[in-house]
Amino acid sequence: MSQIKEKAQALTEELVALRRHFHENPESSLKEYKTAEKIQEELTKLKIPFEKIADTGTLAIIKGGKGEGKTILLRADIDALELPDCTNKPYSSKNEGLNHACGHDAHTAMGLGAAKVLNELKDTFAGTVYIAFQPAEEIGAGAKQFVASGKIDHIDESFAIHVNSGLPVGTFAVQGGPVNASCDIFKIKVTGKSAHVGRPHLGHDALVTASEIVVALQTIVSREVEPGDRAVVGVGKLHAGTRYNIVANDALLEGTIRAFSHTTRAHLKEAVTRIAQGIAITHRCEVEVDWYDAAAPVINTHELAEKFQLVAKTVDSIDHIITKYELAMGADDFADYLVGKPGVYGLLGSQSGEETAYGHHHEKFDIDEAVLPIGVELEVNYILNRLAN
Repeated sequence: MSQIKEKAQALTEELVALRRHFHENPESSLKEYKTAEKIQEELTKLKIPFEKIADTGTLAIIKGGKGEGKTILLRADIDALELPDCTNKPYSSKNEGLNHACGHDAHTAMGLGAAKVLNELKDTFAGTVYIAFQPAEEIGAGAKQFVASGKIDHIDESFAIHVNSGLPVGTFAVQGGPVNASCDIFKIKVTGKSAHVGRPHLGHDALVTASEIVVALQTIVSREVEPGDRAVVGVGKLHAGTRYNIVANDALLEGTIRAFSHTTRAHLKEAVTRIAQGIAITHRCEVEVDWYDAAAPVINTHELAEKFQLVAKTVDSIDHIITKYELAMGADDFADYLVGKPGVYGLLGSQSGEETAYGHHHEKFDIDEAVLPIGVELEVNYILNRLAN
């Protein structure tokens, strides 16, 4: 393990340079063309084979020199956010309106660092390591591309590490069971019949219908979800009508559901659709409900979470391991790798003061770059541990 620490620490300058390159050149989801080119350029330098997934995904492949064994996948997401960069750092975003404000630049740099160390050590292990440099995590589209490609069908297990500005550097958090909620986005279009508000009986009011749908949806969690469960049904947008004195002909509302189990997720989806349709019928309107599946719930395999905790204890730079923490309503499409396969998702502290304590998706989000070699060491140690078991 000391050898891995030395290799990871020796990469610090290179990791920082890579992370700053990606931070300066952020690209939005499904448009990470130059990011993918840089990743593939670095892998080519290291003579690590890779396969392109869809337009901007890259799957690095490192085969152990000791023969067949397990296949472990590490996910490193690569996309940025449509958000200004207000950090005023020398490495601030050069692309106006785009910002690596969630730490994916760090994940990409760590993934490349882990690839380099593992490639140097490949004669010491059996099995295969996949590193998925995955686009479009922010819109829940990238993991689906990797799964749909068929290239990772035979993996045995997967894992991901996400930097976390709520935790100090040297802290690692991982637990078994649900850790991140699912995310489904719905759009409900209501079509009525316009009329003068002075003669409302001649119309079918889409605005009133949509308003009742919004209110009724709030009863799903309070009346249809078991009180010990956690769930969210939220409507963030409602647009209806054309003028103050016209009965609205149409309305559009948009919202999301969140859940920590596949069963609750399915029930929320059914309930939203049922309630919208029922209220529309009551008010003589028509309704269309469209769904976008952004991410399933992230549910860690208990055994692997315990293994990850044990491995983290071998990393000298990690002095605090959290094994029980609050579930996050924020989603991560890493969940798609867990469908029918074991896997685990952990949080690595990246905060060391006020400048690195801003929340994810904040325009001043930044990390303490000391986390980069720690992340590489942890990733490599975990992979080697799993391949040996």
